[in-house]
Amino acid sequence: MKFRRTLRFHGLKRPRVRQTWNKYNLYILSRLGREPSLRPFEKTFFQQKWAAKAMTRGYHGEHIKERQWERMFSRRLLSVVDMDPAYMAKNDGSEQAAGRGSGRDGQSESGMERTPYMHMAFAPMERRLDIAVFRALFASSARQARQFVIHGAVKVNGKKMVYPGYLLNPGDMFQVDIERVMFATGKTKEKSLGAPTKSSESGEESAEAPAEAEAESSEAAEDAAQSAEEPVDDAAALEKEKEELKALRERVKTILEDPSRDLSGKQKKALRGLAQDVKSAMSRLGRRNAELPQSSSVVDDLTTLFSTLDISSSTASATAAEAESATDGAKEQNGGPPLTSEERERLDMLIAREAENPYDPSKPYMTPWRPRPYMSPFAFIPRYLEVNQNICAAVYLRHPVARQGAAEVPTPFPHDISQLAFNWYLRRR
Repeated sequence: MKFRRTLRFHGLKRPRVRQTWNKYNLYILSRLGREPSLRPFEKTFFQQKWAAKAMTRGYHGEHIKERQWERMFSRRLLSVVDMDPAYMAKNDGSEQAAGRGSGRDGQSESGMERTPYMHMAFAPMERRLDIAVFRALFASSARQARQFVIHGAVKVNGKKMVYPGYLLNPGDMFQVDIERVMFATGKTKEKSLGAPTKSSESGEESAEAPAEAEAESSEAAEDAAQSAEEPVDDAAALEKEKEELKALRERVKTILEDPSRDLSGKQKKALRGLAQDVKSAMSRLGRRNAELPQSSSVVDDLTTLFSTLDISSSTASATAAEAESATDGAKEQNGGPPLTSEERERLDMLIAREAENPYDPSKPYMTPWRPRPYMSPFAFIPRYLEVNQNICAAVYLRHPVARQGAAEVPTPFPHDISQLAFNWYLRRR
């Protein structure tokens, strides 16, 4: 059902370029100018203007009512002229003002390119708060940016702004909630995340659940009886090591339950076996004659397995780092070899990477954070915005203007289509 709604919105039969990072929109954008339906109709001038207006309005604020946009439209197109200092040092500029019929043909001596004024037809749209949030890469579509504003996740000059049609003035600063930006621009989490991918695996886990619960209850009772006989310091140390191994075991379960890792059957079997070894090591920690090198060897095997799995995300690296840090003290107490400087440096790097981009299953987006697919072709920021991605804030510096050879209003359409659309709204004023 969602697939059908997506196709209806993007319309592959009658393509319309939208303000979104969707893959269908990227395909339509790549076909722009090659399909006959995307070109202005070669009929009457009225029909050409109508077709150009429909195409441009499908991209520039298609979620805004036509009557509202007609009130925003202005025939005054802002532009600046960048004069070459070397040319101006030799000439006074009067030759640039030579009127029609002066006999001057071709390009002027300054070598400047033509100014694309017609690309500025939808410049008033760029002042809207929702469009500015989308241009600053804080949302994956203009409609999503509008939703952020309505839900109160956007502030303008430190005050909450719930009107997406608010027109920004030069110098205004707007800021979006960081969690909303992470969700909008990050890879989405699958619906089945946290649940087993196959029915057989769910059956095995449900069958093992009572046995694990019974084993954990027996371990808790045994640890309680042994802690009464042993000194308080030893009991606290053993309890700390047991908590570390228990946390490591939970991380292994999380990796097994993540359907996005595409683990093979042998890898899953090895992970389950090592998880059982960690569980056995936890039960042996409470005994007086327990040998710590056995538990540390289990964790070393787990670290080696993570390195052979070649998991792309930093979760496995962070888990290996936690395993080494958890057993480092045990190795030194039992006379094991300490970590070398290179190993310690790599361990610190893994810990820093985990702290910067941690794994958090409670987040609504995929963690460790990764950018949304098909984002790179749309990742650009206009010159009239100054964006700080660290705090998800931006400053609206000035209104967009047209320059020599370029216009600051982002548009995927050529100059002639923008000219026809501008002429359509020009006759209605």
